[in-house]
Amino acid sequence: MLILVLTLALALTLPGGQALGQTADLPSIGGSGGLISGQQEADIGRQVLTSIRRSAPQIQDPLVSDYLSNITYRLVPSAPLDNRDLTLVLVDSPAINAFAVPGGIVGVNGGLFLNAETEQQFASVMAHELAHLSQRHFARRMEQQETSTPFALAGMIAGIILSAVTQSDIGIAAIAGTQALTVQNMLAYSRAHEQEADRVGMDILASAGMDPRGMPEMFEIMMRQNRLQGNRMPEYLSTHPLTQSRVSDTRNRAEQYPSTRVEDGQEYHLVRSRLQVHYADSAEDAVTVFESYLARDDAVRSEAIKYGLAVAYQRNNQPDKAMAIIDELLDSNPRRITFLVTKAEILMDQNQFTDARDLLRPELSRNPGNYPITYTLAMAEIGAGNGASAANHLKNLTRQYPEREHLWLRLAE
Repeated sequence: MLILVLTLALALTLPGGQALGQTADLPSIGGSGGLISGQQEADIGRQVLTSIRRSAPQIQDPLVSDYLSNITYRLVPSAPLDNRDLTLVLVDSPAINAFAVPGGIVGVNGGLFLNAETEQQFASVMAHELAHLSQRHFARRMEQQETSTPFALAGMIAGIILSAVTQSDIGIAAIAGTQALTVQNMLAYSRAHEQEADRVGMDILASAGMDPRGMPEMFEIMMRQNRLQGNRMPEYLSTHPLTQSRVSDTRNRAEQYPSTRVEDGQEYHLVRSRLQVHYADSAEDAVTVFESYLARDDAVRSEAIKYGLAVAYQRNNQPDKAMAIIDELLDSNPRRITFLVTKAEILMDQNQFTDARDLLRPELSRNPGNYPITYTLAMAEIGAGNGASAANHLKNLTRQYPEREHLWLRLAE
């Protein structure tokens, strides 16, 4: 499986950076008055975002989107960002990938959930990307390359897009074709900035109350993935050499933080189960896998496994079995939004839109503005023939999340 944890464009355009210590000691890097201003970065980000949305399939699942937003903004207050207004992109691909580009664009593939076994590991990748943004690595490299031209910049933007979307050699060629004379120097610089992002990212994790040990653990998962590739070296490793020394460095650094046990939030594992079903070869395969998980002695009591089986039954057109599990889960946790929204989805799959609406209306009163509840309720209202009510809910969401293009498209229907 392709391993691409950092934006390819950053890999080919990063200069060396000092090894920084705690986040509080980081220098202020924004506003340097160099070639790339904050406004120019924002313009680049908008171009990249438009192209990715135009070319890449997106995951619009409200529960997954909400989790990604929550975990990211748990980290953001601990990141030394000049601009904390981020746009998150969730690409529908099972490959490991996460990327950050100028203008506050942070993206992940669904495959990151599949491969990060714990919430701490997943958060370590997000913290790493926030570190890249906070240190303005893209701008710092451009400011060193005084010969950079708009054409070269456009080529690198194309490389960002193609690498993030297609994960093929096209992205590498798009960047290398515009920067052929300096690629080797860029690669050497990128190693220093990878280390910088590792260090800053771990500081972000610790400050946010998460476990920095998740980062070396995630690196070890990547190393195992690389060994499984055999002779097919992932593109990530051609530009981001993940050496054992880098893994050891992050492991040693992680051990310098206080040794406190950080428990994963249950929501991560629920969302991970949901995406495991999404990426299964078939709904039948998903049912088989989760039934086998549930049969294991060490998994019988896991809510996430039961929830995954319910979603698998739902996708396999077995609503009665799906509903039985969801109702069992709700008996022990009647207010968990993920279970309530999933129950509403099962009802809507059976055209029971009024029942779904009646289930969610009081929940929205208890959780005003909640994204999964509001969006799913809007879909139930549409199914029940209440277009005006659905439009009101969608309008409320567009005010909260104006960057989520699919909400505007739904509203226009």
